Amino acid sequence: MDAVLSLGSNLGDREATLEAAVRDLGKVPGLSVTGVSPLYESAAVKPDGVDEDAPRYLNLAVGIRFTGDALTLLDAVNTIENEHGRVRSERWGDRTLDIDVVVFGALEQADARLTLPHPRAADRDFVLAPWLDLDPDAVLPGRGPVSGLLAAIGSTVRRYPAQEASR
Repeated sequence: MDAVLSLGSNLGDREATLEAAVRDLGKVPGLSVTGVSPLYESAAVKPDGVDEDAPRYLNLAVGIRFTGDALTLLDAVNTIENEHGRVRSERWGDRTLDIDVVVFGALEQADARLTLPHPRAADRDFVLAPWLDLDPDAVLPGRGPVSGLLAAIGSTVRRYPAQEASR
C-alpha cells in the first residue's frame, strides 16, 4: 500500500532527528521509502493556535510503500517516535519527533487509534507544502488535490534555509 507520512521536530537537533527517523523508517520490515520532500520550517501550532514563542518546527513528507496494514504502520512509527525521545505529556506539545500517517492508499477509517486520511491534513500547510513537493499530483481522499487545498489556506511555511544552501 502506498502511504504518505508527515514528520516534524521542534526540540533538539531537528534536522539530525528527521534524517535519522527517515533512515529508521527504511528499516521497518515491509516498508520501503519511495520519496522524501525537502525540509520546511513552520511555527508551532498548539490547541489555541500558532505559538510564536515555542521553538519552530522542521517538517517533511515521506512517501512509502508498506506491505502491512495501517495499524501496524502506526505501531511502527510510534516506536520510532519513542526511540527518538518523544514524550506525550501535552496535546500538541513540543516534541523531538512527530510522525503522522496522512494517507494510507485510499483507506478511510476512524477509530480510537487512527483516523485516515489524517483529519487535519487539509488545514496544515506544514503537511501540504512538503507533500506537494513529493507529489505535485497528490490528492487528499475526500478533500481534493493537495495543490488546491494549499492554495485555499495559503502557506506560511518556508523551505529550510540550511537545505537550500546545500543544493
